[in-house]
Amino acid sequence: MRPANIVTSVADVMAGCAMAGIFSAQQFPGELSRIVLLCFSTACLYGGGVVFNDVFDAELDKVERPERAIPSGLISIAQASTLGGILLSGGILTAFYCGSIPGLLAAGIAFFALLYNRVSKNYAFFGPLNMGLCRGLNLLLGVSILVQQLHQLYFLAIVPVVYIFSITLISRGEVHGSGKGNLYIASGFYGIVTGFILYYAFLNSRLWYSVIFLVPFLWMIFAPLLKAIQNPIGKNIGGAVKAGVISLILMDAAWAATFSSLYVAVIIACLLPVSIWLSKIFAVT
Repeated sequence: MRPANIVTSVADVMAGCAMAGIFSAQQFPGELSRIVLLCFSTACLYGGGVVFNDVFDAELDKVERPERAIPSGLISIAQASTLGGILLSGGILTAFYCGSIPGLLAAGIAFFALLYNRVSKNYAFFGPLNMGLCRGLNLLLGVSILVQQLHQLYFLAIVPVVYIFSITLISRGEVHGSGKGNLYIASGFYGIVTGFILYYAFLNSRLWYSVIFLVPFLWMIFAPLLKAIQNPIGKNIGGAVKAGVISLILMDAAWAATFSSLYVAVIIACLLPVSIWLSKIFAVT
């Protein structure tokens, strides 16, 4: 289920809620239960998607990653499929409890997760794009807590789409290593994502609040990426992917600092040590 990654999906939803303005003094107290439910929904959706990734990759993992749960015999394909189905269904139903639009967004996330696992991961462009769409919809799942904000903020989902596209592009060489081309492309996309956030932080007169989180974010993603560029072996590329996933929390904190308050951003950033701790126990990639 990749628990460390699930924490980052919760950060996405919290950032979306912050962007929608739900943490304002007028909105927040009465909406706490819906925020919690949407966080639970995204946790189920992410966990279910990852479980089905292992289900569809079971034969390949016997060769490339025999230590994983299914090829190692720790759990059967049938058991894993049942778990994945329960998680995805639970995520969708919980979101529908919060409203029809959140429910439809959750169903879309589940659909694209399964599409990636079954089909699009085999394609160099559509695989990363598909994975990015899951994260973009996840951010909008948080925004949908105030449905009227979706038509104003929907286009911001392009940022996690581009960012996750970059990470998925990098991960192509995680097992056997790769050339440097994808790594350079990803570094360019990282720069575009950062510029996009800075632009909106400047427009909202929140630039310095956003920079507080963007500086460590950039350090987290570029330090391992530069190491991978210098020596693009599987281990270094895996480290760049892991850092890219976990540092999403800081990007989400930057979004919250841009659209909401510094306090909300700090709360989201506090999920980072939780994710890092979990990443030492459970695999991230």
